[in-house]
Amino acid sequence: MFSLTRSIVRQRRALARLGRVALNSDSSGGVVSGDSALEMDPNSTVGGGVEDVYGEDHASMGLVTPWTVSVASGYNLLRNPHYNKGLAFTEEERDAHYLRGLLPPAVLTQELQEKKILKNIRQYEQPLQKYMALVDLQERNERLFFKVLIDNPDELLPIVYTPTEGEVCQHYGSLFRRPQGLFISLKDKGRVLEVLKNWPEKKIEVIVVTDGGRILGLGDLGCQGMGIPVGKLALYTALGGVRPSVCLPIMLDVGTNNEELLKDEFYIGLRQKRATGKEYFDFLDEFMRAVKQNYGEKVLVQFEDFGNENAFELLSKYRTTHLVFDDDIQGTAAVVLAGVIAATKLTGGDLVDHKFVFFGAGEAGTGIAELIALEMSTKSKVPMEEARKNIWLVDKEGLIVSSRKDSLHGFIKHWAHEHEHLKDLLDIVKSIRPTMLIGSAGVGRAFTKEVTETMASINEKPVIVALSNPTSKSECTAEEAYTWSKGRAVFASGSPFDAFEYEGKQFVPAQANNCYIFPGFGLGLVISGAIRVHDEMVLAASNALAGQVTDENYEKGRIYPQFDHIRKISAHIAADVAAKAYDLGVATRLPRPENLLKYAESCMYCPTYRNYR
Repeated sequence: MFSLTRSIVRQRRALARLGRVALNSDSSGGVVSGDSALEMDPNSTVGGGVEDVYGEDHASMGLVTPWTVSVASGYNLLRNPHYNKGLAFTEEERDAHYLRGLLPPAVLTQELQEKKILKNIRQYEQPLQKYMALVDLQERNERLFFKVLIDNPDELLPIVYTPTEGEVCQHYGSLFRRPQGLFISLKDKGRVLEVLKNWPEKKIEVIVVTDGGRILGLGDLGCQGMGIPVGKLALYTALGGVRPSVCLPIMLDVGTNNEELLKDEFYIGLRQKRATGKEYFDFLDEFMRAVKQNYGEKVLVQFEDFGNENAFELLSKYRTTHLVFDDDIQGTAAVVLAGVIAATKLTGGDLVDHKFVFFGAGEAGTGIAELIALEMSTKSKVPMEEARKNIWLVDKEGLIVSSRKDSLHGFIKHWAHEHEHLKDLLDIVKSIRPTMLIGSAGVGRAFTKEVTETMASINEKPVIVALSNPTSKSECTAEEAYTWSKGRAVFASGSPFDAFEYEGKQFVPAQANNCYIFPGFGLGLVISGAIRVHDEMVLAASNALAGQVTDENYEKGRIYPQFDHIRKISAHIAADVAAKAYDLGVATRLPRPENLLKYAESCMYCPTYRNYR
């Protein structure tokens, strides 16, 4: 009896803070069913891995609770995006919550609302216009926004993520209207904890943070890099099922070296050169300590689009003291490794039998190379030093070789092998004779006709992965890869490309997109209560993704599964990551669920409307 009373008191207080909206489940105690969004297990006490303290999913549980007598006024309810249903409020809800007269008389289903939204979005020609239409929707009706996104990932992912995300960041200062996350600048040094407490949600499980230092292939965009954390966390919810209320985008404004922004009278960030050295790392250290103090040991901090040197140093420094993940290093590596594993099904041979050339030696390229070497070492039982010998890196100065060691950064030196120094990529491909060519340098059309034809002359099925985005930065297009290889290339890219027909056969290029990995990976960390990320957990995510590629996908030349199954894919990844966390002893949510896949599915946020009483 005491625990029930205490639960009611907690729920009453939580609702009082949120405007006192009373929610109800359907008659079975579960959520209201939807046609296509992944449903939640009505017995789950975890929504997105977080206790349902606001009663969003299990408000009634068959009980009559005293806190239901207190409700928000109709106008405020319609202005609250977390609870607003627009024309989907029933006749009974309109009477009970003072909505009569504030809405037109028609009552629409959520499915009909979704159809209307899609019709409106499709009328726009420019991706940025479609993005703004989706932002407007999110700011007035959160659940409808996520249902539209969940049900239409192939169509809308390029709008909320790459390639439109880059354009959003370039114009973020002009687009900014209301806060979607926290802006913490050098002006806040010494009171970062105080700033964190200004965010209205107190239970945070996932933070995506950037300093805007290296946004996609666009360089230093300073404070306007906030578009990246906002977009990533929308996908944490839509694709990974993490509850939106526990997600927090953060922009760490340490200045910018972008002269164009500094001269822009409408720039929204600090007007100073980017901080470096001790000032920079002291600020980051205060931020990381404040995050742990405010949100606890189990909050995931995902680093996003930091400059190369800072990214590696931050990951190395905090991976032993915090739950941290760098999507540019580990996320990109995991999704590319998954594609490489899948590609071996088409090319034949074990991973250790392949030779790689990476065009690009930044955080993405070196992160991928290191994870591939680790997978080789783990599966083939060879030392890491031997595995690395199958992998060659190319930077702006050419092939990374032993003779260049003195001029290389520390994280690149162990990729310097014995070989003559070559500058031109074509000469490098002819000399190294790789089976797989992977680009991450952000140099558009670097994989020329000659380079691709040489790859095809060396290999029956050359694997060509053009990771750089946006599309203008892609090393080659799908059409170019298939045409120049005479239809023999196994192709994937960082930006989306349309299907292409070559000599009567249709190829459907797959996008090596990080959102295959990070939403499910993050969900796995949250549902297991993990306190650290180990490399074995990243390998588990890669193998889980590769395992979701079907024979039908292979028939069309795809080395990644279709996106319309992304929530199922994320659940499998989450389950395998959580399993590895338990195996490694870094999971704290006990006891361990018997069926982690079913548990992961039950924890995923469902955007269908709740009934209000």
